Parts: sequence; structure tokens; C-alpha cells
Amino acid sequence: MRHRRLPFLIAILLALWLPADGTADVQSAQLRAVDLNLVIAVDCSYSVDTVEFDLQRHGIADAFRDPEVQSAIADGQHGAIAVTVLQWSSRRSQIVAIPWTVVSDAVSANALASAAVSMPRETVEGATSIAAAIDAASQLLAESPHPASRHVIDVQADGTNNNGPVVDDARDRALAQGITINGLTIINEISWLHFYFRNHVIGGPGAFVEIANDYKAYGRAIKRKLLREIAPPFVADRQPDNQRG
Repeated sequence: MRHRRLPFLIAILLALWLPADGTADVQSAQLRAVDLNLVIAVDCSYSVDTVEFDLQRHGIADAFRDPEVQSAIADGQHGAIAVTVLQWSSRRSQIVAIPWTVVSDAVSANALASAAVSMPRETVEGATSIAAAIDAASQLLAESPHPASRHVIDVQADGTNNNGPVVDDARDRALAQGITINGLTIINEISWLHFYFRNHVIGGPGAFVEIANDYKAYGRAIKRKLLREIAPPFVADRQPDNQRG
């Protein structure tokens, strides 16, 4: 009799423990394991005008709508990645434009794309603090609710660090936390920016620099970059990528 009553008692205890409003399901979704936690850090400094900002947000959207990117996400061990978009400019201006979002299929990828297209520019159009952006992105990764084996900061910029902390120190702080930093350099006024990123910004397993020869080439570059980050190479770049459009 004692054994027959055990399942019934367990059921009663579970009913008392689990919330009746579905909170457990929401918490379970928030804690979903993913293959990659990715912070896309978008340059909104004074060197980026309205047209160039629009090219960035539309480029992110087009990349996540792309079937090749969606397929790469689905092919991962968990079939999902978690993404947040950080806008940044000066040392005192970093804003989360899109909070942590799990992308696991066409529906969720297209939803993220819609959010990217509609996100307003929220940061102060100040100086370029890549270091502060890395520090803010590192904190976001530490706070992610999604367990992941890889943590990546995707820093995109058209200029060098000219404000705030030393960028090499910010990079080293992130690497000490097991974070990989990749770069997307937009060759607008500084032709050697990809060399600067290689020497001072990127680091970690498989780190690389992707190059857009101008803002019009950004959309193609961010797609290439996402594909490399979703299914990363085993060896980091020894030299910056050749310039590509």
C-alpha cells in the first residue's frame, strides 16, 4: 500500500511546488541552452551618419533573414543561438537596443530581423570607445540567461578607439572571461583599420576580422561574419582577411 501511494504523494508535492500560472514554462524557455551567446556591438559614434546607421540595421536584418544563416543555426548541437544588439559610442554611452533573443528557426530569425530594422538610434553621437563597448558587452554575456559553450562579442566600427579605457586592456579583460572578440571593420576613412583591430581588438579562440570596404558592403560582410561565428574555424586569423566587398 505504501508503494502504491508514493506516486500519488509525488504528484501532490509537484502540484504544490510548480506555479499554476505557467511561470515554469517561461523560466524553462529563458534557461534554454544554446550553441552561442552573441553580442552584436553596433557603432553609433559621431562618424556614423543616419544613412550609415540604417545600412547597419538593415544589414543585420537581411543577414538573419538569409536561409543560409538560418540553416547554419539549425545545424548546431542545440539548434539555437542567443543574440543581443548593443549600440555604443563614447565611454558613457552603451544601450541595449535588442535584449537577449533566442534564434532557433525561420520564425524567430525573422522576428529578430524585424526588431533590428525597427530599432531607433538611442546612443549619444559621441566619440569612439571600443573599449567601453567591449566592457559593456562582456557584462551582457555574464548576465545572459542562456547556457552556452561559446561567448562572442561582434565589434563593428569604422574608427579606432579614441575615448575611454585602453582598448587592449578591455580586450584582455574579456579574454580572461573566456570570451572571443571578433571584428567587422568598415573601411570608411581609415584604410588600415583591419590591422588595428587585429593588433588591439580581437582575441580568443578562432578570432578574426571581417572587412567591409564601405558601408554599402556592410550587409554582405555581416552575413559572412555570422556564418563564421555560428560555425567557427578552429584556427584564429594570423593576418587580417584580404579586403573584400
